[in-house]
Amino acid sequence: MKKKTRSDLSQKLKQKRKKINLLDHKLLSLLNHRLRIALKIGEIKKEMGKKSYDPKREKEVLERLKRKNKGPLKEGDLIKLFTTIMKVCRDSQT
Repeated sequence: MKKKTRSDLSQKLKQKRKKINLLDHKLLSLLNHRLRIALKIGEIKKEMGKKSYDPKREKEVLERLKRKNKGPLKEGDLIKLFTTIMKVCRDSQT
């Protein structure tokens, strides 16, 4: 088996970083899309006289995501990420 040279490893690193950059752009687009929907939900809730914070709904979202998660994202990190995402969306509704 051929030993990888520093140049080979450097090229692999560049390729992986390029993939990360593409994923970051997709994530950014998805997060903005999610926020636009959350803003519309906030408008509907306001018309209904409801508060933007719905702890029951947020718990349901987290439970669903925990069931769907196949890793390697750890459950605690998943909760941190999505709690933050939901908080940013909720704060934007007010």
